[in-house]
Amino acid sequence: MRAEVLLLPYRAGLRLLPPLRLRHRAPGVMRLQSPQFQALFTPGLRSVAEMFEKKNYELRIAGGAVRDLLSGMTPQDVDFATTATPAEMKEMFTSAGVRLINNKGEKHGTITARLHEQNFEITTLRIDVVTDGRHAEVEFTTDWEKDAERRDLTINSMFLGLDGMLYDFFNGYEDLKNKKIRFVGKATERIQEDYLRILRYFRFYGRIAEKPGVHESSTLQAIKDNAKGLAGISGERIWVELKKILLGNHVNHLVQLMYELDIAQYIGLPLDGDLEEFARVTKNVQNLCPKPMTVLTSLFKGKDDITNLDLRLKISKEEKNLGLFLMKHRQELTKAVGPEPLKPYQDVIMDSREANTNSKICELLKYQGEDQLLQELQQWTVPSFPVSGHDLRKMGMSSGKEIGAALQQLRDEWKKSISRIEVTALVHPDSVERCVESCSSVT
Repeated sequence: MRAEVLLLPYRAGLRLLPPLRLRHRAPGVMRLQSPQFQALFTPGLRSVAEMFEKKNYELRIAGGAVRDLLSGMTPQDVDFATTATPAEMKEMFTSAGVRLINNKGEKHGTITARLHEQNFEITTLRIDVVTDGRHAEVEFTTDWEKDAERRDLTINSMFLGLDGMLYDFFNGYEDLKNKKIRFVGKATERIQEDYLRILRYFRFYGRIAEKPGVHESSTLQAIKDNAKGLAGISGERIWVELKKILLGNHVNHLVQLMYELDIAQYIGLPLDGDLEEFARVTKNVQNLCPKPMTVLTSLFKGKDDITNLDLRLKISKEEKNLGLFLMKHRQELTKAVGPEPLKPYQDVIMDSREANTNSKICELLKYQGEDQLLQELQQWTVPSFPVSGHDLRKMGMSSGKEIGAALQQLRDEWKKSISRIEVTALVHPDSVERCVESCSSVT
């Protein structure tokens, strides 16, 4: 759903009056009026805006929030840009008794103020003076176009005034309407400022573009020529972007493209990734909300691939264990033939002593494309084995070895019958006594 773009006739303070039904004002400049935009005007934002207005500092919504609002979406995070310097903002906020938090961003021009239980991250307009492909030394400016020029993609380079006025210097709104992903200015220059922008290109392509394979050849060439720059980017930053790519649209196309453009080797992916299996699994998991590691594991042929990924990207222990679990069970653990197809998966869960095995089995079913079994498993409650060593001791068994053997025998019998008989009837005292006698005779 695309946001409605209208002209607003007047702005008095921060009260937005009903819009006129007019569509255009000038190429690339228009006013936005939508419920999502109006919802941003909390008491906290109104207070912030009044402070900036009193000081004659310009304040606008920036970047991704503008993109989302123009797409008819409510942004998860709202960043602001201003002509005020960090020092001017600090003086203004402290004079008003406003609490400032997270001062780590100050050297980059970002001040975070907290008003009415809400954080407002506001950054001074900047120009990149020196870049090394990872970091930039910045210089503050009051030129909105210069700040827009340093941003990665046209759809992320727009600003939105608090009166609804859109400021679009690089045709980002047209690209957004046409579902087109383009770098601001020359692709090579933007990439060399921060090589992570290669992955951001893929991420936003998967989020915005309607069809796979609609890329400008010059953009792909710039990406291929600069792919090696990703070797200098931290694994943590790469993993953040890669996870979003794996959960976006056109993921099979985009990962195939990463291999074609020689990117894979620099971001921890195996040189001989199983692209055929990847294509099959990405089709299986559609609409099943898989975890990123579930999708990515389909590229791997052996445990070394997961080890190498971990060394490069510093994935979490949980993610690594999920990958190893899927690799171990993706072929050997399959649905049973007959009336209880889910039973092999249930058995693994009941035999496991790990708390998250149920979650891992759900991811395995997604990997295998077993959506019906997944629904059944999600509705199934793991039963508790109703016999303990204490029960066996009360029946006269004292040897730890005997107790362990008897419990295992009872568990095996319980698992075979659990879907057909009530638990209370399954583990009858007579059954327990038979196990005690059997184990005693063996020992």
